[in-house]
Amino acid sequence: MRSFTFVFILFAAGTCSALLADSIIFDFESGTLDGWQIIEGQNTKPVGSWDKEQNHPQNAYDKHGKYYLTTLETAAHNKSTDDTICVIESPVFVLTGNETKIFVGGGKRPDTYAGLFPLLENGDIGKVIYEARGEASEKLIEYTWDVSQYKGKPLVLRVVDRETGGWAHIRMDYFRAEGTIDSGLTAKRQQFLTAFLEKRAEEEKAKSTKAREILGETPILYVFREQYRPDHHNTATMFQTGEINTGSFRGGSSLRVWNPKDNSTKVLLDVPEGVVRDPCVSFDGKKILVSMRKNIQDDYHIYELVLNNSDEAAAKQLTFLKGVSDIDPLYLPSGEIVFSSTREPKYCMCNRHIMCNLYKMNGDGSNIQQIGKSTLFEGHSSLMPDGRIIYDRWEYVDRNFGDAQGVWITTTEGFNHAVFWGNNTASPGGVIDARILPGSDSVFIATLGSCHDRPWGAIGIIDRRKGLDGKQAVLQTFPPEAINFVSEEQGQKSFDEVRKYDTFVPLKQKFEDPFPLSDEWFLASGMTGDGEQMGIWLLGRDGTMQLVFKTPDSKNNLQGCFDPMPLAPSSKPPVNTQKADLSKDTGTFYVSNVYEGLGMSAVKKGGVKFLRVIESPEKRTWSAKGWGNGHGEQAPGMNWYEFINKRILGTVPIEDDGSVNFTVPADKFIYFQLLDEQGRMIQTMRSGVIIRPGETNGCVGCHEDRLAVVPPTPNTPKALTKPPVQLKTWYGEPREFSYVKEVQEPVFDKYCVQCHDYGKVEKNPKKPNLAGDLHTIFNESYVTLYKDNLIKPVGAGPHNVLKPYTWGSTQSKLAEVMLNGHRDEKIDAKCRELGIYIDRKTNPEAVDRVLTWIDLNAPYYATYHTSFGNNRFGRSPLTDEQMNRLATLCGH
Repeated sequence: MRSFTFVFILFAAGTCSALLADSIIFDFESGTLDGWQIIEGQNTKPVGSWDKEQNHPQNAYDKHGKYYLTTLETAAHNKSTDDTICVIESPVFVLTGNETKIFVGGGKRPDTYAGLFPLLENGDIGKVIYEARGEASEKLIEYTWDVSQYKGKPLVLRVVDRETGGWAHIRMDYFRAEGTIDSGLTAKRQQFLTAFLEKRAEEEKAKSTKAREILGETPILYVFREQYRPDHHNTATMFQTGEINTGSFRGGSSLRVWNPKDNSTKVLLDVPEGVVRDPCVSFDGKKILVSMRKNIQDDYHIYELVLNNSDEAAAKQLTFLKGVSDIDPLYLPSGEIVFSSTREPKYCMCNRHIMCNLYKMNGDGSNIQQIGKSTLFEGHSSLMPDGRIIYDRWEYVDRNFGDAQGVWITTTEGFNHAVFWGNNTASPGGVIDARILPGSDSVFIATLGSCHDRPWGAIGIIDRRKGLDGKQAVLQTFPPEAINFVSEEQGQKSFDEVRKYDTFVPLKQKFEDPFPLSDEWFLASGMTGDGEQMGIWLLGRDGTMQLVFKTPDSKNNLQGCFDPMPLAPSSKPPVNTQKADLSKDTGTFYVSNVYEGLGMSAVKKGGVKFLRVIESPEKRTWSAKGWGNGHGEQAPGMNWYEFINKRILGTVPIEDDGSVNFTVPADKFIYFQLLDEQGRMIQTMRSGVIIRPGETNGCVGCHEDRLAVVPPTPNTPKALTKPPVQLKTWYGEPREFSYVKEVQEPVFDKYCVQCHDYGKVEKNPKKPNLAGDLHTIFNESYVTLYKDNLIKPVGAGPHNVLKPYTWGSTQSKLAEVMLNGHRDEKIDAKCRELGIYIDRKTNPEAVDRVLTWIDLNAPYYATYHTSFGNNRFGRSPLTDEQMNRLATLCGH
């Protein structure tokens, strides 16, 4: 719901500029609204001047006099702003001519336009007749509208701006038409608006009374600060010292309490140059955890506030490490504290921003342990009724980055990290701030947002029992229309069909920080209607969306209220007694039956022979320049169409009943592949798992239905009757996979380039060039195999769980040649004569190296480290200047 401000200006004859007997001209040359009125939202400077605002000599503006109507300027400061939201309406007029002309500039957004509307008998307006928009330019465009069928009918002209963000403004000037202003109908229109306003005021009063009854006398804790600046991803809010976006930090914040009973506020903690964020109230309601950064030279640390009867609280600092961010603290029933931190430095693979993992510590800040190891972000944790942690996690393996941020759960020791909801849903691109509703273990409330946006969007209520992905599990959204942005459950769609991870960006009313008061009523931070200013809202299962509080001392439309929650005692979940055995460096993983799961019925029993364990290492460095290739940005370039590197830890055999039980290194982000007897990948994970020291974890099958009740099996899986199997390493100790060292040099250089090299492939266009000559980023053979479609990796593939045999070596032409020869006996005979013939029998290692490379999603570079970070793609040994000089010398 949006707050409304009405400004009534009664029309009188002669108030419109250049008004003639049979002509209407709106050009605002008086410097005022000239009978127009703001009927929705706020605009502190609706009439702009060509002499003062936006009058840049380099821009060829069309000028019709001195003044114009605008939603871009503001009386608050001399700078332009796209944050204004308003609707400005003309007096009522009746046309006598066949056409009108109008000049419009500014944005081309859906809800930024000048429109012509008919006046209805009751004083309301009908559907828009014509709309005119800018072309994302300040140049005014002249529009001509054929209004012959509306001659003699009352009309109004509106300038509408209900958008914020880039080019979210509209300019209008010099409207001309034959006709007259009708003062009587204008008065009737204003009577309608007055009645509408009075009715709205009564409704707001009734809602406010109801809200006060629901809120009662419990004080509400909240954070007062500016909205985070927009950046790369919804996790990019820390602006850590030394990070690429440190300069985006905005200080000026406080921790406050609002009393709904008397509408009073008090400040608990003031940080005039910094930010306090992420409050968590203790179970007894007497202490508060926060993350605080005192100024831009500082970083976020965890503090605990002990409440007393004074207006301020005593703050004790619990974490101190410099150069890292400690955020999102959470009290545990054991007295320990979970928080998110950048203590293990890692950057998102698709750009350059610092990431967090889950940590825990004692209540006094001692004994800090890392309990999450995924390669990107883990944060916004809260508690399940059984004491487990629910959190949002952004990570991806062999899939698109944009829709890989769902809700996960784990124990307080970091055992059994598992998907809770939304990890394979195309939109929302991020599911943030999840909190379980009271009395449930499956229904939760969360922010449904976008990948490339702030951590806001819609608020959704989700029941995971109705599905772990897709629209069918979303019971309700605030605002209601946001339900249309949630993706339906997807089938086997192409990548371009499901790239919807920023769908929630255009939402006009955005929320964040949901907090359940009960299973029916919720607090949230939401836009007030004044730019990006946020207030405290009450949301209800009955559809209520009521703004209940906005801070009265905001200095601009960016300052507002965040993280609202009751400052009151709460129930304490049971204590989790599981502990990691830190004396060990391994854990155990098992699968009861690999043939259970999505699509696995198509795999012949006994067809799966091995399980391969692969580590997805962290990104520890980044380059100034990167490789885009149309999908994200690899900084530096890593692969053709995928962001990550790989490390093969080893393989284990599968029992004939499909079971497997094996030991894996602890605290590694790993994933599994199922292999056939030839070592080809049948099925693969495109997410990751983590084993803590001494942990035993397992699953029923591969991509099995986590909501299904699995019938008991009569026999214990064979693998579980034996000790865990040790991993068999892959041609030496585990190492980061390098295409050049693992494929080019031992296979293509040794066996293939005698025939597949420059000077030879030109004679036969069908023969691929497998030479190892380096381009500016990849070598020749790597580029050739991709361009000639001789391999079928998934790249940064779709969000869907893909079925077996969908991609990889089983679908690649190169793999067929490696396994079966060239299918030309003369060529194969020549290869045997030269001693370079390869097949599974004569040279199994060479074949396996190529198959494995394809099934690893065809990686190229082994590491993100580079000596050429400022050069092209972060990889070229030559600078751009040297490249241009070389091109000149070569005649290119």
